[in-house]
Amino acid sequence: MEGMVKCSANYVPLTPISFLERSAIVYRDRVSVAYGDIKYTWKETHERCVRLASALAHLGISPGDVVAALAPNIPAMYELHFGVPMAGAVLCTLNVRHDSSMVSVLLKHSEAKLVFVDYQFLPIARGALEILSERKTKLPLLVLIPECGQRAAISPPGILEYESLLEKGKLDFEVRRPKDEWDPISLNYTSGTTSSPKGVIYSHRGAYLNSFAAALLNDMSSMPVYLWCVPMFHCNGWCLTWAVAAQGGTNVCQRNVTTKDIFENIARHKVTHMSGAPTVLNMIINASASEKRPLPGKVAVMTGGAPPPSHVLFKMEELGFHVTHSYGLTETYGPGTVCSWNPEWAFLTPEGQAKIKARQGVQHLGLEELDIKDPATMKSVPADAKTMGEVMFRGNTVMNGYLKNLEATKDAFNGGWFRSGDLGVKHPDGYIELKDRSKDIIISGGENISSIEVESVLFSHPAVLEAAIVGRPDDFWGETPCAFVKLKDGCNANAEELIKFCRDHLPHYMTPRTVVFQELPKTSTGKVNP
Repeated sequence: MEGMVKCSANYVPLTPISFLERSAIVYRDRVSVAYGDIKYTWKETHERCVRLASALAHLGISPGDVVAALAPNIPAMYELHFGVPMAGAVLCTLNVRHDSSMVSVLLKHSEAKLVFVDYQFLPIARGALEILSERKTKLPLLVLIPECGQRAAISPPGILEYESLLEKGKLDFEVRRPKDEWDPISLNYTSGTTSSPKGVIYSHRGAYLNSFAAALLNDMSSMPVYLWCVPMFHCNGWCLTWAVAAQGGTNVCQRNVTTKDIFENIARHKVTHMSGAPTVLNMIINASASEKRPLPGKVAVMTGGAPPPSHVLFKMEELGFHVTHSYGLTETYGPGTVCSWNPEWAFLTPEGQAKIKARQGVQHLGLEELDIKDPATMKSVPADAKTMGEVMFRGNTVMNGYLKNLEATKDAFNGGWFRSGDLGVKHPDGYIELKDRSKDIIISGGENISSIEVESVLFSHPAVLEAAIVGRPDDFWGETPCAFVKLKDGCNANAEELIKFCRDHLPHYMTPRTVVFQELPKTSTGKVNP
């Protein structure tokens, strides 16, 4: 319309950097980060991040350069989520469970100019640099992060030290805000192989919108106290690194995630919110009596990363946790859906409520569309809770693309939607429910068997701690379900008992024919890896 003018007065590129700048004013003297006995205020955190950005610029880091980090959930890792983008650079958080070989691959692929390394993982980083050196690859600068509140006694030759670096930064540094909100803010690698790593590119705009969505779906009002159980290296902590800043909350950091530390931190800091994969929830409900402590109030928990068994959700509610189920992928900035609660469901039995909460739900407010489609025809499947299709996403909180892999990006966006590779159904009320990864569906005698469904039944057996279902080749049926099970300490159950239990709760064709008792392997992000 005539009279419109787009200018700096009415259009500013969206970026999570603004969350920190606002909280440094509104919540300046409130605690931003707590780690053991160490605490920072929002004013201090803002100043430290400005100094960090200034120091990076002084080291020659330019807009668009990649800066990597190999660290657990510690204050420095939180600061990097602002300091690196404030220098105009792109933050690449590396999984601390990777070995030197994988870290070297990711450093090379990302072309990281600098890598921040927590002292605990220095041997891994050094091993990675040695591999790069042998292959004549240009090495990134290395910055050592000592234990928070301490200084490295002597910095090894050629290695910078985190606190010393911050001291060189200037408070009058002019923050490098994005010129375009679609500019990259971070690079997150999916759990892949060393031969074909997939680097997922996040934009300032997507991170901004998903941070708001994460706060909303967690019912996170101002000044929450958030306990860090989700790794900050995983989808930037599901974007809650930025969301907590938006709400002026307190980030309770912890180096290791144990049931003892979880209950102690909740009691000590009066935690109001936390997040965790179902494996973390499973740890909590199976904590020993000596580790468990009464909750100071209701604790809101967002879970995702894998479909949570309804039994686990039920037990969490019994302990006083309020669980919200979200679902997403690295490519959707972490959480992309939420199982939004309807008041009438409160009249269902606790078991019935838990079954509904196990659904993945609907798109959150930051996402435009979510659907279950036939991947060949791109037509929506009927909302009958039976017809399976592929889960697909559209919206501003879907990745920009895969770094240096245009072919994979085009494949993922084929048809104008992001194809998740997950299989699910749509219920008559429009809520979706995941059934499997497309590659993990078990086909037995022409029947599709959802491994998730069978695992959920096994989880409800009182002796079962962990369970995974895989397809086992069968000359007659093609495949039959095989269960891998870990029992709870002090509990006993044999294969016949578990098979009978499944047969009593499932159609016979879905019942495992074989049960193997063993420790279950985990992926680099803590999910059970069948």
